[in-house]
Amino acid sequence: MSVTAKAGPAPAKLPWWTPGDWNAFFGFGTNILVNVLVLTGLLRFVLKLPDPIIFGRILPAVGLMLFLSTVYYAYLARKLAIKTGRTDVCALPSGISVPHMFVVVFVVMLPILLKTSNPVEAWSAGLTWVFIQSFVLMVGGFIAPVIRRITPRAALLGSLAGISLTFISLSPGAQVFMTPIIGVTCLAVILASWLGGHRYPAGIPGGLMAIIVGSAIAWGGQLLGFELGGIGPDKVSGALADFGFHVPLPAFAEVFSGFKYIGVILVTAIPFGIYDLVEAMDNVESAEAAGDHFPTTRVLTADGIISLIGCLMGNPFINAVYIGHPGWKAMGGRTGYSAATGGLMLFLTWFGVIGLMMAIIPAVALLPILLYIGMLIGAQAFQESPHKHAPAVVLAIVPTIASWGVTQINNALGAAGTDAGKVGLDALANNGVLYHGLQILGSGATLCGIILGSITVLIIDGKLAKAACFAAAGAALTFFGLIHAEAIGINKTPGVAAAYLVVAIFLYVCSLKKIAVSESAVDDVELVAQAA
Repeated sequence: MSVTAKAGPAPAKLPWWTPGDWNAFFGFGTNILVNVLVLTGLLRFVLKLPDPIIFGRILPAVGLMLFLSTVYYAYLARKLAIKTGRTDVCALPSGISVPHMFVVVFVVMLPILLKTSNPVEAWSAGLTWVFIQSFVLMVGGFIAPVIRRITPRAALLGSLAGISLTFISLSPGAQVFMTPIIGVTCLAVILASWLGGHRYPAGIPGGLMAIIVGSAIAWGGQLLGFELGGIGPDKVSGALADFGFHVPLPAFAEVFSGFKYIGVILVTAIPFGIYDLVEAMDNVESAEAAGDHFPTTRVLTADGIISLIGCLMGNPFINAVYIGHPGWKAMGGRTGYSAATGGLMLFLTWFGVIGLMMAIIPAVALLPILLYIGMLIGAQAFQESPHKHAPAVVLAIVPTIASWGVTQINNALGAAGTDAGKVGLDALANNGVLYHGLQILGSGATLCGIILGSITVLIIDGKLAKAACFAAAGAALTFFGLIHAEAIGINKTPGVAAAYLVVAIFLYVCSLKKIAVSESAVDDVELVAQAA
């Protein structure tokens, strides 16, 4: 059951900034900064885009989109605070969608680059991809609330926990331990502050202290002749060349020229548009579990509109509400942290400071913050669901683990110059690598986790007819390739679709038997009462 904030008198004075906003600002700001630094690296080193396009066109458009998004969600939170009379409302975090950042680069833009040897063509295809995604979000915003009302919380939060434990936590966690003197130290700094309540000198927030400590260790290592964190004087001098004021310019021609690659784009645009809907619903549900109710339709349509504006100005990355609202709220974030983060990113991207930031701050000092957020969201799935639903939470997590496993296997095989098809599925299975099974289980992992989690919750609650409906929905989604298939299509994995259908029939028959038994019990009670 959703927890909706009750209306109350407006607070006498709603502050624009609170002490907790400092913590959330440095935490969320570094989160966004890490993502922008990563996408800058992808644009430079994977897609080989020239610096004038990256720093003069794309990053200014990214900054504009981030500014619009964070300011809007600060406004939405402030409006909720005024309506309910509460001062503890926290703005939804938002920014570049991290999964989509990699999808648009490696699945859409890189193949176009390899085909045409033209980075600008690849950029155009990415813009077109976001253009289509934006409309999927805007249309989907009107059906998402219905889906959210009928879907058990444990299934939504469990699917979200799968993302937090794998794609958000595992990669940063691995990188933290690859440079442990910086990463593990910064992790301890953050945990001591945000989980242990430790206060640092002069009230320095935990996120900022982690950056200071990590940077001090890295630059101290430089003085002693050790290279730590990928920074150095040569990188700083190179970054200074990217300084300059750049405002975003319309990119209408680039957006529409990318439609020549519509076949490649649609393969991923529609399923990942649906993924966006589900992820946004999960994150709104997560915020509501933490006490802040935001309208799902407004959130989704805002993501679509803001992404469309960014796209038309040259940004090939989509906007999304982030996982992590409870974490920022727990550390005291309200509304100011969100708007301030947007203002910061506008400054960094419009003045070309991102390159300098990449050269001064070791990225590994920022990664523990992502690991912390992953920990908190994973824990929330269990804390905010009834204890008896814990098995459903675990099952909802499993498809995302499978998806992450497939990604790791593909990356490893790619590094060896081969792929699963060349190695052979049987050869992999004979060596304990169940690639094909992981691929089927992990395709459409977010939706799949919600379906499996919902079926399990409803079975636990004895609502077998509703569980049968979710199993039937699983059959339909599988039939059209939205889950358990590598791409949209008709009957891509017929065995899985048939299995869901059999489960739906089985559960429905069981529900009829349960009804018959219940009615029989009622009749027996009535006969006993009449005899008495």
